[in-house]
Amino acid sequence: MSVVAADTTAVRVCRIDDLEVERGRAALVGSEQVAVFLLCDGSIQAVSNLDPFSGANVISRGIVGTRGESPTVASPMHKQVFDLRTGECLESQGRPEAHLPVWRVIVSGEDVHLLPPSAAPARHPTLED
Repeated sequence: MSVVAADTTAVRVCRIDDLEVERGRAALVGSEQVAVFLLCDGSIQAVSNLDPFSGANVISRGIVGTRGESPTVASPMHKQVFDLRTGECLESQGRPEAHLPVWRVIVSGEDVHLLPPSAAPARHPTLED
């Protein structure tokens, strides 16, 4: 099932109860892998599963944590740390700057839907759009 939000189709990837707190899950949306995380506060974040430093699809296997108030994930490959809300690399381990594309999450009932970064509007879409 898909949800139309702001003239863009969001793709259903799982149910909330398919996710474990602070454990990533990989989802395939078209040909792109997405890492989906359920955080302790109940929010769900989604970023590209592709580690920009190693080129491997491993971000969903990263270690979830925080830096200040920012939820983060550390890549399991070389331990670069990314902000899950912005995709910004907070700790590049001396490598050039990189970021993770952030996917927009829409929760409808118990279903989790995603909008790709290029289709995500500036505001949070709702199912009423």
